[in-house]
Amino acid sequence: MQLFKEDPRDDKRKSHCEGEKDGSAEKKKQIFMLLKPESPKPRSRLYEGNITPTKKKCCNCRNSRCLKLYCECFAHSWDFKAKWCIGFPISRRLRSPPSSQFEPSSFSMNPHHRRSPEYNALLLAGPRLGPLKQAHARLVVAGHGSSLPLTTKLATLAVAAGAASYAHLLAATHPAPDSFLFCTLTRSAAHRGLPAAALTFYRSLLTAALPFSSFAFTAVAKACADLSTLRVGMAVHAHAILLGFGSDRFVQTALVVLYSKCGQLAVARKLFDAIRDRSVVAWNTMISGYEQNGLAERAIEVYKEMQMAGEAPDSATFVATLSACAKGCALDLGREVERRIVSERMDMSVFLGAALVNMYVRCGLVNKAREWFDKLQERNVVTWTSMIAGYGMHGHGHEAIKLFHLMRCEGPPPNDVTFVAVLSACAHAGLVSEGRDAFATMKSVYGLVPRAEHYCSMVDMYGRAGLLDDAMQFIHDSIPGEPGPEVWTAILGACKMHKNFNLGVEVAQRLIALEPENPSHRVLLSNIYALSGKMNHVEKVRNTMIKRRLKKQIGYSLIEIGGIAHLFRMGEKSHPQTRDIYQYLEELIHRITDAGYVPETDSVLHELEKEEREFALRYHGEKLAVAFGLMMSAGSTAPIRIIKNLRICGDCHLAIKYMSVVENREIIVRDKHRFHHFKDGKCSCQEYW
Repeated sequence: MQLFKEDPRDDKRKSHCEGEKDGSAEKKKQIFMLLKPESPKPRSRLYEGNITPTKKKCCNCRNSRCLKLYCECFAHSWDFKAKWCIGFPISRRLRSPPSSQFEPSSFSMNPHHRRSPEYNALLLAGPRLGPLKQAHARLVVAGHGSSLPLTTKLATLAVAAGAASYAHLLAATHPAPDSFLFCTLTRSAAHRGLPAAALTFYRSLLTAALPFSSFAFTAVAKACADLSTLRVGMAVHAHAILLGFGSDRFVQTALVVLYSKCGQLAVARKLFDAIRDRSVVAWNTMISGYEQNGLAERAIEVYKEMQMAGEAPDSATFVATLSACAKGCALDLGREVERRIVSERMDMSVFLGAALVNMYVRCGLVNKAREWFDKLQERNVVTWTSMIAGYGMHGHGHEAIKLFHLMRCEGPPPNDVTFVAVLSACAHAGLVSEGRDAFATMKSVYGLVPRAEHYCSMVDMYGRAGLLDDAMQFIHDSIPGEPGPEVWTAILGACKMHKNFNLGVEVAQRLIALEPENPSHRVLLSNIYALSGKMNHVEKVRNTMIKRRLKKQIGYSLIEIGGIAHLFRMGEKSHPQTRDIYQYLEELIHRITDAGYVPETDSVLHELEKEEREFALRYHGEKLAVAFGLMMSAGSTAPIRIIKNLRICGDCHLAIKYMSVVENREIIVRDKHRFHHFKDGKCSCQEYW
């Protein structure tokens, strides 16, 4: 099993050990062996000082090899040589006392220090650099400059004040710094949002060959996670295993966070499974890891495992689970979590409230989201932004603008993400004037510098409204530098929508030059050529895609029935009820055809062969998912909820409008850009999508 993604730099790295092969294969093998849970020796054998077990030579060789590997990883990441550690005798390098000898009580302050005026001045200084320096001067004058407990307190307060360099100077210039000093500073820096400083203190521990503690590894793993430095994190992990802390549950939990944030979910899950006594923090870490990496279904599975294990969730568990429900449109589970929050009378924090609002917004119940929004006693900028974005996604542009004005009067100042939500709402509702005003307010009133997302939203707003000339003028006049691909993609979609073929071809060629390996640009260009009747150009584009081995992203539609997600692709036949689904869909198409439905053949992918078009049009994933949902909920009046990973095609949009009439049901489709509420033959997007 390959634990980590390959890195081309591994081939350039030279080994520091004699007899070791060049290249990355041997190195990865050693890292894998080192990270196996059963690989480290018992801690007692690592802390015997001169290491005098029965097989002294073998153990010494093993520890030397592990430490060389660790030092090489860490030295490569920090760009300094590891010979300072490799050259020392192994007994000196590994002489680290067992955890029983590493007690904070041994570093407790002398009662005289706690009663001294200098110490009182230190406490009064607090985490402010100026008063801290004055207190430091008083300590030196009073003869306490070399007091290790007072130096530890002073340096810790300096880190809290954000002066990590001053804290490091205090620690480095102390005549006899100890492990507790550097471990405390490492932990303080990591939890104060100074991850680079935490790694600096950790390196000082290495340089001084001082003992380590579990909370030092926990802190430095958190620092690596905050910096997303996988290579340094791997070295820290190896070092923790080498010193016997690999099975510490707090260290394991911190490493799960590290690998999750670095995208190495397989390693994170392996470490999570190895934790014997999992705390609620460990469960929350794994749920958040899957959710933040876009694996909502896996996050929900872990939450269910947690319930089966009998672990009581806390508010952080519910926040992560609700976020996963929002991404996976798991409305039933989201409602279950809501009931638990209410029944257990859990404190409604601002984060939990924002998660509930976001869950209902993303699951299509914008009115329910507004109910929770109005109930919240405290709302932060995330809560306001989620509600504004929800109105925009559901096509309620005017409500989004009203809420934005209310936020400016009663809520916190909007940030750049808030303005992305406002501009997107204006784009999906055709509110061009309001969008212009919001963009101007962003710069003139709040002093926010527009990012690529803001420019893209403005271009999208002009393009959807058919103001292609205004969109091009905005690109030339307002966007500094060369516009990115996302801006030209918005223009290209508008050109296809409004059948501006000449501009569409020009923009598509720009996009292909910027991203030659992105197949979606060539697919849009092919469709534009086909709509304009230039079938020879369609064939050329298709042949180029085949030659370059470019494939269009596969679309799928997802529907949840009874807590189980069912996925449908175009022409899906792997479902166990395929025959019944196809039969129901055929009957449904006959009924909507009698009601006036005429297929939109322009929506068929023009790169398909002629004989494939009818099949592709009739059995799109959206239609199959809707048919399955209607078949499984016959007699119900509850809405059918579908998730589409791409933009819904024009023919499916038209067909579902007719389906909502003949079945007398509301059908909600969440595609890549927005929500579509189909009811009584109408869509909430008002054909503006």
